[in-house]
Amino acid sequence: MGNVVNFFTGNLILNLAILAWFIAQVLKIIITFCTKKKLDWHYLVASGGMPSSHSAFVCACAAAVGYMYGWGSPLFSIAAVVAIVVMYDAANVRKAAGEQAKILNYIMDHWTEMKPALFGKELKELLGHTPFQVLMGGVLGVAVGLFGAWQWS
Repeated sequence: MGNVVNFFTGNLILNLAILAWFIAQVLKIIITFCTKKKLDWHYLVASGGMPSSHSAFVCACAAAVGYMYGWGSPLFSIAAVVAIVVMYDAANVRKAAGEQAKILNYIMDHWTEMKPALFGKELKELLGHTPFQVLMGGVLGVAVGLFGAWQWS
């Protein structure tokens, strides 16, 4: 049957990261449907929400690298540092940008004397993640990365 995961890019680690991202995006649709009773397909490509697909992506990469090349290898160290930076950004920097977008959208809705040209489409407010969403994305990514590296390497 060959390597069923290697078909996409020819790189198992990259494929596992993409698979973890895809699973996270599909889970966003399912979770939104279960909690809001609304089928919203835009979550297939949207950032923000539960679980964090960015965290899943980088954690799958780091976990697969650690499993395949060793937990003490320089490659794992690099992958782990990148994963930590991305997850910090998802939970803090992007979350703050989303809060600023809420304030700016409020100002745009209530500031009638501004020029109409300033009123474009609303800014995206769901940019970041709660720490729990980042954690769940990380758990998903580690699970996909470890299982895939164990199963297909």
